[in-house]
Amino acid sequence: MPKDTAMNLFANFDAETLARIQFAFTVSFHIIFPAFSIGLASFLAVLNGLWLWRKDRTYLNLFNYWKKIFTVGFAMGVVSGIVMSYQFGTNWSTFSDTAGPVIGPLMAYEVMTAFFLEAGFLGVMLFGRERVGPSLHMMATAMVALGTLISATWILSVNSWMQTPVGFDINELGQFIPVDWWSIVFNPSFPYRLIHMVLAAYLTTAFVVAGVAAWHLLRRNRTAEVTRMFSMAMWMAVLVTPLQIVAGDLHGLNTLEHQPQKVMAMEGHFDSHPEGAPLILFGIPNEDEKRVDYAIEIPRLSSLILKHDPNAPLDGLDTIPDDEEPPVAIVFYSFRIMLAIGFAMLSVGLWSLVQRVRGRLNEDRWLHRTSVLLAPSGFVAVLAGWITTEVGRQPYTVYGLMRTSDSLSQVDAPTVAASLIAFIVVYFAVFGAGTFYMLRLMGKPPVEGFQKSHKPIEISTLAEAA
Repeated sequence: MPKDTAMNLFANFDAETLARIQFAFTVSFHIIFPAFSIGLASFLAVLNGLWLWRKDRTYLNLFNYWKKIFTVGFAMGVVSGIVMSYQFGTNWSTFSDTAGPVIGPLMAYEVMTAFFLEAGFLGVMLFGRERVGPSLHMMATAMVALGTLISATWILSVNSWMQTPVGFDINELGQFIPVDWWSIVFNPSFPYRLIHMVLAAYLTTAFVVAGVAAWHLLRRNRTAEVTRMFSMAMWMAVLVTPLQIVAGDLHGLNTLEHQPQKVMAMEGHFDSHPEGAPLILFGIPNEDEKRVDYAIEIPRLSSLILKHDPNAPLDGLDTIPDDEEPPVAIVFYSFRIMLAIGFAMLSVGLWSLVQRVRGRLNEDRWLHRTSVLLAPSGFVAVLAGWITTEVGRQPYTVYGLMRTSDSLSQVDAPTVAASLIAFIVVYFAVFGAGTFYMLRLMGKPPVEGFQKSHKPIEISTLAEAA
């Protein structure tokens, strides 16, 4: 697209804003696929292990069903990740030059360990069951699952270091030079962020699996495969959602210690509260007037959650210079979206537990309808959490040390606008087609013999279940 046309569409944006929008757009597409792949790879390993242990063909059928979906999602995750990485050189070359001595090796380790492990064993997992024997095939499946977890480990280590930078020195060129790799890799926020993200990936996959199973239950496709995967997904919701809430609370306390203004934005605390801060359930942040309009709040509850003392003082954004405040409204809303989805997941998990005890897990059609509606909820929660983390770090790329405005390449706004439009068009075409194909695969019953005696399920009718 010509630069002048692109500039007309983004006439009110400067190069920095456009570069940030472009990175946010590409990373938002990218993150949903690895989040799904991490959980689904582990699910496949569990299914394969149960097949080898119990010799129940239901598990084998489910493995063969979900491995096709995993392959498509994994491929889209790889492609979107490769494209995204080029922006470090095109739009953020100053950041790459300054922080490259630290983040470059960490990202290289991700390729040399996780990506090579996944690529080396993926073909064996997909096509090698009859060629290499059950033991080696199981090992290959486990290695693919392990590779996705290692990949998340390195990427989150990089991101966590940018949030809580330690273990470095600055040379005469202004570059961050590593002096303690253990401190860099295991930086203060890394353990909390890793656990929170991995659990989010498992819950994302669990609710996709639950939604697919619930869809087939609503279509009266009550095979052993369908009921089994719905049961497994609901067990995951019951067991993992409370753990995720606890992990999120611990992560929040860690963030309060190292990035207090991010928590201030999340809570909507423009003013300090010397005698206990309220928990603002909802409201409309007014950044011009430095207040939350129409706030619905519970007195002192924020101090109780963050300090475990309802009377504990909490600082507000009035203690932070204006040029160091993050965009409050975006962080405020994204944090609440993530929380709302988390508690919705917990509610569905507890609902399923009650129905399981009553023996009605596969009969409760309202539970199935709700599960279909919540099928994409994990992706929304992951995106909301990522927005909270990244926007809350602003105005820095390396927190407290390197501003976003100082990280940009020497590029002009029309150039960035043209590439942004190209990304939007290509991404929606390519990944839209890939997502549509995954939905088509999910719309088919897990057992081929059952499918032949029923009409094909059209994607356009997915909403009918609700």
